[in-house]
Amino acid sequence: MAQEEIWDAEAARRYDTPGTGMFASEVLAPTVDRLAELAGDGAALEFAIGTGRVAVPLAERGVPVTGIELSLPMIRQLRTKTDESTIPVIVGDMATAVAPGEFTLVYLVYNTISNLLTQAEQVECFRNAARHLTPGGRFVIELWVPELRKLPPGQTATVYHSEPGYIGLDTYDVLHQHVVSHHFHFDDTRQARLERSPHRYIWPAELDLMAQLAGFELESRHADWTGTEFTADARSHVSVYRIPPTQ
Repeated sequence: MAQEEIWDAEAARRYDTPGTGMFASEVLAPTVDRLAELAGDGAALEFAIGTGRVAVPLAERGVPVTGIELSLPMIRQLRTKTDESTIPVIVGDMATAVAPGEFTLVYLVYNTISNLLTQAEQVECFRNAARHLTPGGRFVIELWVPELRKLPPGQTATVYHSEPGYIGLDTYDVLHQHVVSHHFHFDDTRQARLERSPHRYIWPAELDLMAQLAGFELESRHADWTGTEFTADARSHVSVYRIPPTQ
């Protein structure tokens, strides 16, 4: 499925879950705190801004925020929270679309770079971030670590999350480095709702090479937004890349 088909009006309507899930304060507050610190006195650009989960509270912190977003339904949902003068949004692909202005921070959260399904597109995403940044500017990516160590020979799927009313299942194509996430939502009835999204997973080392190709240096990597140490057992990472300042 094309990304425009995945992030349709129905997905936009269901995306916001105020106070719970990725909108829970314990998830969102450390994200916004860290991004505000990295932006400093400059402006921030969010790739795949979506419904403004991060951009709205970041702008409320006084950071000027611009967005790039491919999905018109997601932008319409954002517009129920804030107007174009507060958070301007460029309609387009995060690998190619250009936003006016200069930025000290470009950020891409919640695994979204994996929505680009080829290595070439992901490399272009880094290059697009670089062209928007001032010298010394930073590109921040939040991304999960592929759980291939859980796959015994012959098995192609892992359950990555399970709780009452929800099961998350990933199916892997290790030859092409693709994964499809399956989200099963259910209640006490016999019916369940399934949502699926395709991704191209990226190892941290490959991500670092993409960054080098675009002129970035790895500044830091942690397991989460609060600065937990990144180890071999970490399930995700927050990586901060920096354009070297001019000499």
